[in-house]
Order: sequence, then C-alpha cells, then structure tokens
Amino acid sequence: MARFIFITGGVVSSLGKGLMAASLAALLQARGFRVRIRKFDPYLNVDPGTMSPYQHGEVYVTDDGAETDLDLGHYERFTGVSAHQNDNITSGRVYRDIIARERRGDYLGATVQVIPHVTDEIKAFALANTEDLDFVLCEFGGTVGDIEGLPFIEAIRQLRNELGREQTCAIHVTLVPYVSAAGELKTKPTQHSVRELTSLGVQPDVLLCRCEHPLPDGERAKIALFCNVRKEAVIPALDASSIYNVPLQYHAEGLDDEVLRHFGQDAPDPDLAVWDDIVDRFHHPEGEVTIGVVGKYVGLPDAYKSLNEALIHGGMANRVKVNIRWIDAEIFEQDDADIAARLEPMHGILVPGGFGVRGSEGKIASVRFARERGVPFFGICLGMQMACVEGARSAGIEAASSTEFGATDEPVVGIITEWMSAEGLQQRGADTDLGGTMRLGAYEARLSANSHVSAIYGGATTISERHRHRYEVNGAYRPALEQGGLIFSGMSPDGLLPEIVERPDHPWFVGVQFHPELKSKPFDPHPLFASFIAAAVHQSRLV
Repeated sequence: MARFIFITGGVVSSLGKGLMAASLAALLQARGFRVRIRKFDPYLNVDPGTMSPYQHGEVYVTDDGAETDLDLGHYERFTGVSAHQNDNITSGRVYRDIIARERRGDYLGATVQVIPHVTDEIKAFALANTEDLDFVLCEFGGTVGDIEGLPFIEAIRQLRNELGREQTCAIHVTLVPYVSAAGELKTKPTQHSVRELTSLGVQPDVLLCRCEHPLPDGERAKIALFCNVRKEAVIPALDASSIYNVPLQYHAEGLDDEVLRHFGQDAPDPDLAVWDDIVDRFHHPEGEVTIGVVGKYVGLPDAYKSLNEALIHGGMANRVKVNIRWIDAEIFEQDDADIAARLEPMHGILVPGGFGVRGSEGKIASVRFARERGVPFFGICLGMQMACVEGARSAGIEAASSTEFGATDEPVVGIITEWMSAEGLQQRGADTDLGGTMRLGAYEARLSANSHVSAIYGGATTISERHRHRYEVNGAYRPALEQGGLIFSGMSPDGLLPEIVERPDHPWFVGVQFHPELKSKPFDPHPLFASFIAAAVHQSRLV
C-alpha cells in the first residue's frame, strides 16, 4: 500500500520544493523503495502550455505528450522515473473537468461546490494508479495562505483523515531568514507559516528550514516547540553549491531517516555512490569549455532549465566544466552587431527551441557563423528549422523562411497539419487553439546508417525522443538542402517528417526537431549533449 508525503511551502515562493521533493524521492529510491512524484498547481491555466516562459519558466513535456510544470523535469532527472499525464494537475484542469461533467448532467442536478466536488477531484488525482508504489510524493505549488491554494490544502486535510496518520506525512518547507543588522536567524516567519497551515487543519510532521547560515541547536529547539514537531524533525536546508549536492546534504541532515521514522519503516542505508560520483564530476572538472546559447528567453534561466542541466550533464560525461553564455538573438539583428566578436570565444554554439519571429534572423546569423567558421553547432527544434532556412539561403534560395514568421514564397518551414501518432492520424489547422495542439510527446525517428547521429546513438537505427512544436521542415526542399550539404539523417517512420539534419563536412553540426534535453539525467547524460560537449572540448584545443 502506497504511503503519501504531502509537501507544502510557506513564507515565500521559490524555496525549492521541487528540488526537495526530487531529492527526497531519490533518497527513498536509493533505499530500495518505489517512488513517484506528483505536482499540484493552483493556477487556473489548464496547463503551462500557453504560458510565457518569462511567467512560468520552461514547459516540460512527458513521453505521453503532457505539457507540464518544470518541476517534473527535476523529478525525472533525480529519479529516472518517467513522468506522465497523471503527474501534474492544475486548478484549471480540475474546474474544466468538473464543469464538463456538470454540463453533461453527471451530477444528477446536485449543486456543484468546492467541497466535496473540487476536493474529491484533487484526492482522486493523488490516489490514482498508486497500487504498485511504496511512496507517492505530492508537491503543492504556491505558498500556504494563497487563496487559490485553499482547496488543495483542504484535500490534504481530508486525505490525512481518510488514510490515517500512519499512511501520510506532511512536510512543510519554510524560510528562516538571516537579519544581518541583528546578526540573527529569525524563526518567527516559520512559526507564522506553520500556524497558518495548522489553522487549515494540516499539522506538519517535518519542517524543512531553508537558511543561508547554519541553524543553531537552540533555534531548532525553539522551532520544534512553537510548531509542535520533534526537534529531530526540524531539518536545516542550507544553500547548496549545486543542485546535485542536495540529496547528499538532506541525507546528512537526516531528512529521509525522519520520514521513515514517521512511517515506522525500516530500510537499509541508501546507496549514494552514484550521487557521490555526480558531485565529484561536477566539482572536480579536468578542463572547461564555453558554449554560446543564442535564444530569445535568455533573461530568465528557468526558461531553458532542462537545456541548462543537459549541458552540465554533457560536461560531466566529459569531466569538464561547461560555461554557458546566454546570448539574446535580437542583438545580432542590430545594424552595428558584431557577431564575430561575441561568438568567436565560443567553443560551441547552440540555438534552442522557441516560438515567433522575434530573434529569428539573429539565430540564422548564428547558424551561418558556426557553419562558416567550423564551430560545433547544435540546433534544437526551432534551432534545427533555422539551420534549414540558413542552409537553403546558402544554397541560393534567398527568400527561404518559415510560415511561422509570415507569408513567404519559399516556405522551407511550414505548419504541420497532419501526422501519425500512436493514437492514429492527428490533424490540426492554423486556426486551432494554441494549447495542446502541437506535436507533443515521444515519437520514433529512423536514423540513416553510417550517419554521424547514428554513431552518436551507439549505432542505433531507431530512437524515441520528445517533441513540442507546431511547424516542420518542408520535405519538398530536401533535394536542394542536401545538394547544399545539409543531410537529412533522421526521418519519421513514414519518411515524411524530417527529424535530424547534419553536415558531414563540418566538425560537428547537428539539428534535431525534438528536445533531447528533456531526457538527459546527471547519471545518464544524453548522448547528443555528451557528443556536442566532446566536440567543444576538441574545439577548445584548436583555439
């Protein structure tokens, strides 16, 4: 029977509940338990798919095509357990489903209310498909006291009563700020946050206290006394030198021991050798490379969270430090832009995914620089499409463009209207809703024998990668592009949709329609990123 761990946050947002959940799950997994993590988001969007990266960070996509919160990326990277549609829910999705049932008459004329209908929906989501698990970690977004989060806290209260305290554990993540003028850590914000949570019917069993300075024994005792928890259940969580130190740090502070003690569970000590190796590779590199990422959302690092981590993983695979230089693509569209001055110091250039015309010409200019100078180039999603537009222009098709940017006589890239998926033929139109209407989730690609990418994937002829895009490279331009040296080395199984392009005459030039960063993990770096960083290491020795 699965045991449930409910994770809430208080005082301020951005305390790292997602990393905490992922780290605790990794520790429980290292002790031999089967785990799954779920994210509950109070906002009214149905999913993050139509939200600006500047509002919410990246959209993480699962194998089964869910557009989810970026915290699911942390969950997968730390546990290796693939997330799915049923691991992220929002208030918008809850209310959408309830209203749809009400319109169908499923409630038989009953008055539809937050209690019990909304809370029942939240509880059903938490409990679904948990029969084969030992622990289900449920992270609740937002901060205790937010009005939109009240139904979720009420659902926790009800579940704790229905399942019993022996099957549930409530962990509250708080902030213990340091007031430099007084030279003291202040426990009062934590006390107030716990009081707020308790007033809603949920008494936390464990407190994870984020702090910049060590939490003295006296302050731990004070928090325990005023918040009605054991002193050992007050877990200090100091800022870590990297996110990959967090599981080791939390274990050293006794987090997993305290959780298992709460449940009355005995388990062997965790095998943390893999995390020791990850931390060693991160903190003791044998060299370094600099990668220029030319994108349009570079003002917010979380907009490219998985990409950032995948580059770090590629560095771990090669035992080098990866210095990432975030470059706004729009800079290269200015009249006085000196592209060479900004890109010449780079050992590799990566153009990531994105949407819209803004910065597109700057991305194309970056592709051109990498092609002409022989600098390792990696194009992802829109980055691959811009590589194809640049390839067409260099092959003499000067008006080459994408219909995403407006009407064009040379649509090297165009909107995809139909494609085959595991569920059969999918069809979309240019005027359909934006949310959930892209080619989403895992799709197979067939690799050309003896191609560069086939070698990168260990000689594989078929791969499966995750997609999130509405536009595709137009196969009608394949002959012209290949004549110009851009080879289509990966195609959809039906041979219609280009998945990978490469330049055999270039040191390392690969564009992919999918998002390989979504499947990279610190203990299993994605082969494309490992190979790209290896090429950057070679480039660094040439300059």
